[in-house]
Amino acid sequence: MANLGPGIEQLIEAFRCLPGVGPKSAQRMAFHVLERNRDGGERLANALSNALDTVQHCQRCRILSETELCSRCGDDKRRHDQICIVEMPSDVVAIEQATHYQGQFFVLSGHLSPLDGVGPEALGIPKLIELLEQNSIQEVILATNPTVEGEATAHYISQLAHARQITVTRLAHGIPLGGELEYVDSGTLSIAFAGRESI
Repeated sequence: MANLGPGIEQLIEAFRCLPGVGPKSAQRMAFHVLERNRDGGERLANALSNALDTVQHCQRCRILSETELCSRCGDDKRRHDQICIVEMPSDVVAIEQATHYQGQFFVLSGHLSPLDGVGPEALGIPKLIELLEQNSIQEVILATNPTVEGEATAHYISQLAHARQITVTRLAHGIPLGGELEYVDSGTLSIAFAGRESI
């Protein structure tokens, strides 16, 4: 990188902490903020600083929240006998936008990955076990990603739930709505075929 001065280089490097942002994209963002949108840069800096000061994890479900209990966990109208396990906070938003699910959530903030040093503690599994042992949970819905790590995580959690006589369900995997069989990859087609249902 050319010598742009420590302030500019620090800003470029700061943008690189975002997922999918490489050196060129970070440089474009930094130059855009400095040359064309200083007001936007000021708003971004203030919003980021404010969020870092005020946003934490919900004490119950571990989603990002500005209060100890998020609005979902504090809502008495939601079902307390179902809990949907997801990997990331963005998964909660996706499920709520696409479905009418009104149960509880639990956010792992990742998946089991022993090679990367991510074990049950890092995913909040002890907190999940506490929730499962409160006797109000009747169904655990596993909504982890259909990856090797996501499947391993789902299997681990299903064993915890089964040991407490809790029903476990898993999101269906298979052919996307509107998809054509000839374009579906063999792994997805195999899972869809094995998981076929009566109609």
